[in-house]
Amino acid sequence: MYLSRVEIDDSNRQKIRSLSHLGAYHNWVESSFPDEIAKSERLRHLWRIDRLHGKRYLLIVSQEKPKLDELERYGVAGTGMTKDYQPFVDRIREGEMMRFRLVANPTYRTDGKVYPHITVDQQKRWLLAKAAMAGFEVPSTSDGSNQFEIVNRQWPVLYHGRRVRLSRVAFEGQLRVTDADRLKKALIHGIGREKAYGMGMLTVIPVRK
Repeated sequence: MYLSRVEIDDSNRQKIRSLSHLGAYHNWVESSFPDEIAKSERLRHLWRIDRLHGKRYLLIVSQEKPKLDELERYGVAGTGMTKDYQPFVDRIREGEMMRFRLVANPTYRTDGKVYPHITVDQQKRWLLAKAAMAGFEVPSTSDGSNQFEIVNRQWPVLYHGRRVRLSRVAFEGQLRVTDADRLKKALIHGIGREKAYGMGMLTVIPVRK
C-alpha cells in the first residue's frame, strides 16, 4: 500500500475552475493511475482533501503507486510524493494511543433509504458507533467527554446525473487501538460511505510518550 500527497495549485485559476465539484476530484484521482485504466482493472483509491498552514493537499491511499506527473495535473509542480504505507500500518499494535483524522460521510438508513446525520451530536455518535467495528475506541476525559472533536463540516457539490450535496465531516482527536487488524483494514479500506468522492479516509499518528 502507498500513501501519496500533492499540494493543490489554488493559485492557478484555470486548474481550480476544473475542480468545481467532487466528481472532478474523483476523475483526477482515477487519472493518476493510467496503468490501471489501460488494463481495465480499476482498484479502489481512498482520498481526501486536507488543509495545512493555509495550503490544500490531495492525499491518496492506494494499492499501486500513482504517476506523479498525473498526480500533479492540478497540483503544484514538484510537490507530488509517494511513500510505502505498509510498514507503518504493520507496526500498529493493540493498546497503542494515536492521534487521528477522519473525513467521512456520516449517514443512517431507514425505510431502505440513506440519509445524512445533520447535527453535531448525531455525527459524533455515528463515529463512536463506527469505532468498535474499525478497531478502536475514543477515550473519555475526566469530565466524561470524548477526546475528539468535529473540526469542519461542509456540503460539497457532486454532479451525479443531477446536482446533489454530500455531507462531509472532519473529525480529529485521540484513539486507543483495540483490534489492530480491524484498524489496519480501516486505514486501507476507509470508514463509511462515498469513498469514491473523498470520504472515509482515516489517518493516524502515534502519540509519543
